[in-house]
Amino acid sequence: MRDIIKTLSLAAMVGTAVAAFAHAAEPPAKPTIVLVHGAFAGSSSWNGVIGALAKDGYTAIAAANPLRSVASDAATVAGVLRSISGPVVLVGHSYGGPVITEAANGNSNVKALVYVSAFAPEAGESSASLSGKYPGSTLADALTTTALPGGGQDLYIRRDRFHDQFAADVAEDEARLMAATQRPITQAALAEPSGAASWKTLPSYSIYGSADRNIPPAVLSFMAKRAHALKTVVIEGGSHALTVSHPKEIASLIEEAASAE
Repeated sequence: MRDIIKTLSLAAMVGTAVAAFAHAAEPPAKPTIVLVHGAFAGSSSWNGVIGALAKDGYTAIAAANPLRSVASDAATVAGVLRSISGPVVLVGHSYGGPVITEAANGNSNVKALVYVSAFAPEAGESSASLSGKYPGSTLADALTTTALPGGGQDLYIRRDRFHDQFAADVAEDEARLMAATQRPITQAALAEPSGAASWKTLPSYSIYGSADRNIPPAVLSFMAKRAHALKTVVIEGGSHALTVSHPKEIASLIEEAASAE
């Protein structure tokens, strides 16, 4: 009987050791990638990026950005973050930059921020104030407005200007579809001051095009340097619509942020 008990105890110890080794050998779960679109675009603008990430085993969520105000849009994205267990890499395009900057505050599962042709504001700065920091944006002349029922205005890019203004490195037929399906942003959202800058406490990464006509490249460079971005990628000749024209490069930078210790 004593020998049987010893044998059973040894088997249990071996089983525990094997299970512990197997658990230790398992690679850590990949972070979930949360993608936030900006003005004049929608969640589908991330399709190419999502496809590239999926090939490498990443789960991505393209959050719907209402484009109504920085505070309320950030609250919407923060709700998505709270629904995710495990680490998150938070990615914002254009006006999505201020949204992710604010949404990350108070959400400890966010491990990194990736700015794609995006504003990375300091507290008190707005998209409008930053876009005018250096010359080069031609967006104002390409906009048209629609009055909102409760007051204020929605902004669109004129269809006849969309290709050259927003997506010059995208095929004309595709840019025409993007113009037809663009999401408007309130004028107030672009002028709304931002809150605390989460890029001061989180690692950040930046990618933008050298031919961006919405946000001057000089502004994008300034913000990346100010945030001490761990890596900045400049796509030569890239437009503002990098999510459509250069999804693989964006996915590569996101994966670098996701795999960093």
